Amino acid sequence: MKRRLFKTRGGGNRRGQSLLEFSFAMPILLITVTGMLSFGITLHNDLTLTNGVNTGAQVLAMSRGQTTDPCATALTAIEDSAPGLTAGSISLTVVINGASFTATSCTAGAADMVQGTLEQVTATYPCVLTVYGMGVPSCSLRSQASELIQ
Repeated sequence: MKRRLFKTRGGGNRRGQSLLEFSFAMPILLITVTGMLSFGITLHNDLTLTNGVNTGAQVLAMSRGQTTDPCATALTAIEDSAPGLTAGSISLTVVINGASFTATSCTAGAADMVQGTLEQVTATYPCVLTVYGMGVPSCSLRSQASELIQ
């Protein structure tokens, strides 16, 4: 009879020990998993931005003589091919034949679109890389693509 009573008490202590270990390990596991999720979302946004910039550069290279506003054409192509990104948050820089334009509209750039010259599209997008309030204070994603104007 004494052995049964002793075993029951020892089993109860082990259960309490497991609960205590779990309560110490669980916050660390939650921080790790949510950090991986936050990093994964940021990586997805980076890949989406890169794809959008590549598409924008290709559309701009093919639109010589068809567009009066090259920057708006490139920005529209980027926003259309990157639906997961917030449309108003993309900052754009377009270099056409050596002339740089940072606005979303550059009607003067249409005259610089000469066949065989280089155009370059650079876009930046803000990212949020935080885990439970701890994070990178200023995080931005950047992608760049160049094409020859057709």
